[in-house]
Amino acid sequence: MVRAALASKRRIGKGPSRFAAIIPAATVVLASLLTALPIVSTSGWYPDFGFLAFIGWRLLRSDPWPAWWAAPLGLINDLFTGGPIGLSVALWSAAMLALDLIDRRTQWRDYWIEWAVAAVFLTLDEWLQWRVAKYAGADVPWLAMGPPLVISICVFPLVAWIVSRIDVKRLGR
Repeated sequence: MVRAALASKRRIGKGPSRFAAIIPAATVVLASLLTALPIVSTSGWYPDFGFLAFIGWRLLRSDPWPAWWAAPLGLINDLFTGGPIGLSVALWSAAMLALDLIDRRTQWRDYWIEWAVAAVFLTLDEWLQWRVAKYAGADVPWLAMGPPLVISICVFPLVAWIVSRIDVKRLGR
């Protein structure tokens, strides 16, 4: 049979979702809310899910939001994660600007380059959170940032895949 005969007929006239403009930001907020789950841990092994979703969306598409959206999304992340107010605001804004520069300087990116870029940003995120906690007087050993960093880098492909599936549904493809 011809491939066109096997295809679904509902694709004609199907456009983007009604809430297509806010779905990326809503998924980042929902990912930040994952820290509110009742997970009891003495070492904080879980990654910053909001930042993972933010980097996943930004590496997939640069068009869903302007650069200034990083500040309110970072503020929401700070409020839900319990971090110092302004840390995620500054970090996410700097990450957005740096990713804009990377987009302007590169001609193309493949899967491995995006994973490496995400790993660099996730490493900077964990390191800056550790430095701010150390500066605030917390007795946090340097090795404590290892497990969330390794988990973040290993989970990023899954997060990128979830974001891409949400984007397909968002755009009605």
